[in-house]
Amino acid sequence: MVDVELRHLATMAAVVEEGTFGRAGARLGYTQSSVSQQIAALEKSVGGPVFDRPGGPRPVRITPLGAVVLEHGRDLLEKAEALADAVDRFKAGDGRIDIGTFQSVSTVILPSVMRRLRDEHPACEIRLSEMPPEDPRLGDMDLLFYDRAVEGDLEHVRLMDDPYLLVALPGELPDGPVALQQLDDRPMVGCHQACDDAWLGPALTEAGARPRIVYRTPGNEAILSMVRAGMGWAVLPWLALHGSDARSDGRIAIHELRPAPTRGIYLHWPATSSRSPLAVRATEIAAEIAAEVSADLSARFRAESAR
Repeated sequence: MVDVELRHLATMAAVVEEGTFGRAGARLGYTQSSVSQQIAALEKSVGGPVFDRPGGPRPVRITPLGAVVLEHGRDLLEKAEALADAVDRFKAGDGRIDIGTFQSVSTVILPSVMRRLRDEHPACEIRLSEMPPEDPRLGDMDLLFYDRAVEGDLEHVRLMDDPYLLVALPGELPDGPVALQQLDDRPMVGCHQACDDAWLGPALTEAGARPRIVYRTPGNEAILSMVRAGMGWAVLPWLALHGSDARSDGRIAIHELRPAPTRGIYLHWPATSSRSPLAVRATEIAAEIAAEVSADLSARFRAESAR
């Protein structure tokens, strides 16, 4: 394998562009003898002359071997420049970040995270991937939002608690909280099995309630539409209802549940790799946004309890 140094290739390119060793040295900040030494080292590496040297002030001429070296050398120099630029962008917090997310986070937390991240790093690229509820994987992504801790060589932070609420038709239930036991044998519109089993299922079992699931769909809007159509009640997390503006919809009524099933909102990242400044900052912003959302949630509950 040919052992060529990038600085020697850069010097060769300067000689070709300037025509003489002297002018190339002046451009690069080298002496003419230093340019000659670097070209000699390059020729030793490739095993032959890359320039014909006529001597004196006359321009040097590139050899056929030199033309081959220059063609590929310029490609290497461009790639080296791109590498240096990528490293600088990484250190500065720009570059690209890949984030795995799911429905509720995508509509409530993530938009604010993305806006603030782009405000701070306008040149960054943010790529989002919706995670399947049954089998979330971090893969090559930098961050992964999920509603429970994902197993594997990962680290995570629990961003917030997200309580489940009952959605029914207006007038079906008195105002105020509803006991979980009242869901027993009720027709219900369910979310996907994985989420219901993880958080809602244990709470219902403990309360001795076994609702009848008449329809399942992973789409929050579809669930609300089924409730509006009178298919049954539904239990959805607060984030899902907040993201769909369901609280301002007069066609449905939302009730607290007692005791309230609550899921966690987690953010994961690889435990073994170096994290980019962009990923670190995105994690910090996500925690700040989640704290703001949690404070809003608490304020709403206090206001409703006071009525």
